[in-house]
Amino acid sequence: MKYHFIAIGGSAMHNLALALHDNGNEVTGSDDAIFEPSKSRLNAAGLLPENLGWDASRIDESIDCVVLGMHAKADNPELNKALEIGIEVVSYPELIYKQSQHKTRVVIAGSHGKTTITSMVLHVLNYFSRSVDYLVGAQLEGFDRMVRISDDADFIIIEGDEYLTSPLDLKPKFLWYKPNIALISGISWDHINVFKSEEAYCLQFEKFIDSIVPGGSVTYNHQDETVRDLVEDSTATIRKFPYVIPEHEIIDGVTYLETEEGPLRLEVFGDHNLSNLEGARWICQQLGVDIFDFYEAIATFKGAAKRMQRIKSGNYEWIKDFAHAPSKVKATTSAVKKQYASRNVVAILELHTYSSLNPDFIERYLGTLSSADEAIVFYDPEALKIKGLPVIDEEKIKCSFGRDDLQIFTHPMELELKIKDYFESDSLLLFMSSGNYGGINLKTYGG
Repeated sequence: MKYHFIAIGGSAMHNLALALHDNGNEVTGSDDAIFEPSKSRLNAAGLLPENLGWDASRIDESIDCVVLGMHAKADNPELNKALEIGIEVVSYPELIYKQSQHKTRVVIAGSHGKTTITSMVLHVLNYFSRSVDYLVGAQLEGFDRMVRISDDADFIIIEGDEYLTSPLDLKPKFLWYKPNIALISGISWDHINVFKSEEAYCLQFEKFIDSIVPGGSVTYNHQDETVRDLVEDSTATIRKFPYVIPEHEIIDGVTYLETEEGPLRLEVFGDHNLSNLEGARWICQQLGVDIFDFYEAIATFKGAAKRMQRIKSGNYEWIKDFAHAPSKVKATTSAVKKQYASRNVVAILELHTYSSLNPDFIERYLGTLSSADEAIVFYDPEALKIKGLPVIDEEKIKCSFGRDDLQIFTHPMELELKIKDYFESDSLLLFMSSGNYGGINLKTYGG
């Protein structure tokens, strides 16, 4: 088939385009901005658009299907042309579902932890050379692509995102997948530009539970009250498997999992990751992986990119995490300080998302950085302009986080100088962001 991707540069979109291309389909695409690593990957496959921008002349009757990304607008000229001449237009989650209707669909959902759990499951299956299809939101060791679609795999492991599907389909992506096996790792109000209340946000997960096929299963974090209530109140004809943080101990900065065969040394750490590990164990068990095989494989899991990722380069050691939601920021900061109790832990959080930059939402960050010995918040004033949000008063930020000693930076160069001082003092730096701190250079330190 011939596919055309509108907004091909997106994280999931470009990986899906590459997967379809690898399967022998003809693929073209367009976008108004493409960044790394999408740019290099598309270029290597010969799929990088010659020119940026939208052009209706790219659309003609030779195209079998247009894949529409969320980045595009509803009035996109290429989209309008496709609709005008009757070409099928689908979103990427719709296409994933169409490609996996005859497979067992395993969908990992949750406000946080879903990338790590999906990565853990795939790591274990890959360790034992189990062939599965997948869609995951982070680059994994041992995987060339973040999307795989094949004719031979019986299972597909999908990271289920609750954000909107496309400009033409304003429901969460994960409602497309209709899982046979589902997991919910935790629920914490996010995407407030779309879901205007906590109740509206939680409703999407209630719908997700209802979308599980009859006779299917949901594995859920029993220690998350919101998740527990939604799952246990559900009258859907599904099996329910709760999980909790497993027994463990920390010895000399290393986490050991208590197992039936004795302590198991782990590469990952923190209650959040241990909870993720237990959720992954339940999913793998349903996929036929013996518990002892799971432990053997998970002991070699070093984490997904930017998820509690330890960076070691020369004399420097630091941690990078994708955390931005309040609950994840708090859990990550607490886990790092617990693991590195003797170090001066400096938490550096970038307020980057619409939610985190919203003056009404920022109060939810109260106490989230309290475990750190020192704390820094960075935000780019340009991000506020782009999102149409007002400037946040520094005292408001300090009050919201509950730290009078909170350091606030808005200029990347000033932050970079401060970071250099901390590295030279042998502090342990914890970077938490879904952005890049205004483009600061961390390559000197192995980043």
